[in-house]
Amino acid sequence: MDEMTWPEFAARKDKPVIVPIGSTEQHSQHLPMRTDATLAACIAEDLAKAVDGTVMPTISYGYKSKPLSGGGPLFPGTIDMNGATVIAQMHDVLRELIDDGFTKIVVMNAHFENEAFIVEAIDLVTRETGGAATIIETNWWDPLTQDVIDDVFSGDLVFPGWALEHAAVTETALMLHYAPEAVHMDRIVYEGPVTPRPYVRYPVRPGDVPAYGGLADPRGATAEAGKLMAEACVREVASICEREFA
Repeated sequence: MDEMTWPEFAARKDKPVIVPIGSTEQHSQHLPMRTDATLAACIAEDLAKAVDGTVMPTISYGYKSKPLSGGGPLFPGTIDMNGATVIAQMHDVLRELIDDGFTKIVVMNAHFENEAFIVEAIDLVTRETGGAATIIETNWWDPLTQDVIDDVFSGDLVFPGWALEHAAVTETALMLHYAPEAVHMDRIVYEGPVTPRPYVRYPVRPGDVPAYGGLADPRGATAEAGKLMAEACVREVASICEREFA
């Protein structure tokens, strides 16, 4: 969209429009803080090619991560939004699109904690507009089948669960696929597995997140695994769009 003139954009009202949203957040020692925003944007661009869609400018700030999903206020450069801010921004973007006549909208999320606030915005806009648009929300990891996960975590690699996959194998692999120049495999720090807590405690204290910023072992990530996940995600979401936008 941001490369188009407004008449060019307006001429695509009957096509899907994709809103990528990520975060600006620490991703351990080897990945940039733009990781979530980059993945949202790149997957959205691949999806646009598959469904003849248009990609909106990426929303690069997201909701604050809980300590044991990699975030918290312990790392300089992590820029957290309050939940009300995420809702309001997504609401306004979606409302503007619908007011402009777009009725096929996909929100591609790449930051775990954003989802509840995105869905709240979608619900509010849907109520306000009487369901004028069909809006699909997904995270890049949700469409991945168990077969894909098994292929990515083959051999000695162990899938730690999505809650601990912050800056670990999957994100590292996707960044190796999409933005290898931004990945520093020689800077990986891993000091052993983190045990998830069954509760959240505030205020956040030093040590709640390992000081290097990671949660699970990113070693073993490959660009090939990233390509596998990206293609599987796009293939499934394109199929969803074909069905839901028919």
